[in-house]
Amino acid sequence: MIEKTNLQKKDIAQAFLPLSKNGNNLQTATFAAGCFWGVEEEFRKMKGVRSTMVGYTGGWLEYPTYEHVCTDRTGHAEAIQIMYDPSEVSYADLLEVFWSVHNPTTKNRQGFDYGTQYRSAIFYHTPQQEEIARKSKEELENSGRFRNKKIVTEIAPASTFYKAEEYHQKYYQKRGGGRCYF
Repeated sequence: MIEKTNLQKKDIAQAFLPLSKNGNNLQTATFAAGCFWGVEEEFRKMKGVRSTMVGYTGGWLEYPTYEHVCTDRTGHAEAIQIMYDPSEVSYADLLEVFWSVHNPTTKNRQGFDYGTQYRSAIFYHTPQQEEIARKSKEELENSGRFRNKKIVTEIAPASTFYKAEEYHQKYYQKRGGGRCYF
């Protein structure tokens, strides 16, 4: 069993309150698209996005660290959780950015990074998000944008999101750079 730190407990408790209890009209979106540094940078710059947080979700290990997730034995994906104002940016708009910042046709891989932690996934928080995500994926598959390659993006219910270590947060904003490759 992995020991939970007080910081981890506080982060989870504060960052991921149910939508109706977060004290405002913000909504939550969660995506996995390979290396989370570049993905966060793209979403962070969008109008209507109020906050971003990188972390781990979709697996079975409680309170994983980066080192755990990199073993490819936790089931978690590197992911980003976004708090956004739907009066300024729609979930469909967020999906457009999601599709544009990674290759959704490569299973468990983005560029030189490979393993289930680099998979493409949409973790929906509401039935409406699920419906919009499935429709968006279908439209993308039918568009020919990826030369008729199958979109392998997983669409699954959101589960516990574990905040990544502080040095991963807003990585490119702190250190320069701005996009991972694919």
